Order: sequence, then C-alpha cells, then structure tokens
Amino acid sequence: MSKDKLDESYGRALLSSLPSYQREFVQDYLAAALWASHDDHGKPLDAKYSIEDFSGEAIERAVSESVEFMENNREDLEKAGRGDYGQHGHDFFLTRNGHGAGFWDRGYGAAGDRLTKATKPYREIHPEVGDDGNIHWFG
Repeated sequence: MSKDKLDESYGRALLSSLPSYQREFVQDYLAAALWASHDDHGKPLDAKYSIEDFSGEAIERAVSESVEFMENNREDLEKAGRGDYGQHGHDFFLTRNGHGAGFWDRGYGAAGDRLTKATKPYREIHPEVGDDGNIHWFG
C-alpha cells in the first residue's frame, strides 16, 4: 500500500473514531470548506468533490483544530446551540476565513461574539486539489 493510501486510511479512521458530536462538527467543517471554495476555473469544489476526497493529512489537521476549538469553547458553543455541532463546524470554517457569515451573525449574542474572537488564532486556510487528486490545505 502506498504512503498516500496509508495517510488517507489513517485520516478516515481518525475521523470515524471521534464521538458523534465531534465527527459531526468536523464533517460539516470540511463540507463548508468545499462549499465556500472554488477551483482554478471558478467552479465550487463541492460540485465535484466531497469530504471523502480530503487527504489524510488534511483530515488530521481539521480534526486537531476542530477538537481544540470545541474543547476551548465548549460553554459558548452550548450557549449558541447545544446539539447543533454541524452548524458550529460550518461556522468555524467560515469565521476563521473571514467569510460574510459565521458565529457573529447567527444571533448568538455575547456567545457568538466570543466564538468569533476565539477563531482569530486560527489562520485562514483553503482547500486545494493536489496533483494526487486529493484535497489538501493551503495556508
């Protein structure tokens, strides 16, 4: 088995090993990344790709940063909408990348403001299709 295939297998196993609420957060984070990004021809990535196309390394980074964000902001995430982890994952990606929507515009009040501020240490990243056909992070 090639290193690329081993990396992909590891990334998928890591994602599937998460508790359901964390897995939901990360899956919707990855889906938002595809939805909000375009290829070199201006077509949305989610028109051709799915979260299954992320490299193992990209999944590992998404899991690491998402779980860290959830653990550090658990109280505010619960105030903003307990059980809505998919939406929170979506908002985490959009907010960290400075899109026109995210935690700050959901009507979460002070919790939304704190969640928005909490994304600042996470720099902007974008999914890109690599020569291997897998999606990797740029940034």
